[in-house]
Amino acid sequence: MKKFNSSQVNWGVIGAGSVCEKKSAPAMNKIAGSSVVAVMRRNADKAKDYAERHGVPKWYADADALINDPEVNAVYIATPPDSHLELTRKAANAGKPVYVEKPMARNHAECLEMIKICEEAGVPLFVAYYRRTLPNFLKVKSLIEEGAIGEPRYVSVVINQAKNPDVKESTVTNWRIDPAIAGGGYFYDLGSHQLDYFDFLFRPMKEVNGVAANQSGEYPAEDIVLGNFSFESGVLGTGNWCYTTGETSQKDEIVIIGNQGEIKFPCFWGTSVTLKRDGKKDEIFQFEMPENIQFFLIQSIVDELLGKGGKCPSTGISAARTNWAMEQMIKNFNN
Repeated sequence: MKKFNSSQVNWGVIGAGSVCEKKSAPAMNKIAGSSVVAVMRRNADKAKDYAERHGVPKWYADADALINDPEVNAVYIATPPDSHLELTRKAANAGKPVYVEKPMARNHAECLEMIKICEEAGVPLFVAYYRRTLPNFLKVKSLIEEGAIGEPRYVSVVINQAKNPDVKESTVTNWRIDPAIAGGGYFYDLGSHQLDYFDFLFRPMKEVNGVAANQSGEYPAEDIVLGNFSFESGVLGTGNWCYTTGETSQKDEIVIIGNQGEIKFPCFWGTSVTLKRDGKKDEIFQFEMPENIQFFLIQSIVDELLGKGGKCPSTGISAARTNWAMEQMIKNFNN
């Protein structure tokens, strides 16, 4: 891997859309040794508007122009997944580290190609699975590692979500439910967070199977996925993801069962962690999130690039495993 030869990470952001309004890009200007120097959108007026509102010096309507800007020395790709591979190729060939939004790509094969490209170019590849750095999720990891629930037996996740109001929009505007752009549906957009976090907790999955369907007929992608999986650590897992339930059935719950207790927490709709142990009073831990939810992950990237110690916990290699797991679960739907 080539050394990052700069004392400052100057980010160029490709796809300065909604995720960059608060979740990610603003954090890049709050971290020492990091700043956003250029943004790009295909719509020049929107690129200019974003730059002016966020105090970014330069804006582009062409990705190549941003990537080849000599002041830009790291590239954040915040576009839909169908462009991740090609933009990663261009940024890596320009010798610039790559930070890409999740899911990493539309499929596992594209992920592997992205890893290969970056390895051959000698640049690091990071992916925006920021739950690996948030305090509530780190608390769960520490509880497991300290043996708070004894030996973990299995993890279960249930997501029941009422039909989103945007599902009747054209898939041209709602790319998250167009498999040609996203690789899958809301499962790929949202379920990927949970599967990546399980990889972080229990080491990589070694066996995965599932069944997926489209029950509502509202859009081309799967809208329900049921999966079973096992990890290298010996822990087993099960997951139910349904994105067309009634409002009364909405649920966001992850439960980790051990031989001496359990840990329960939401992935999206809350930040509390509940610990239940045999013979002890239940404990509930509450956490505050950073204003910009990707702050801690971006901090780890900047620290790694600048040689300040530590490593970013979310890489192309780890993120590719999540794409592989999702593919196994919806294999029957795609076939």
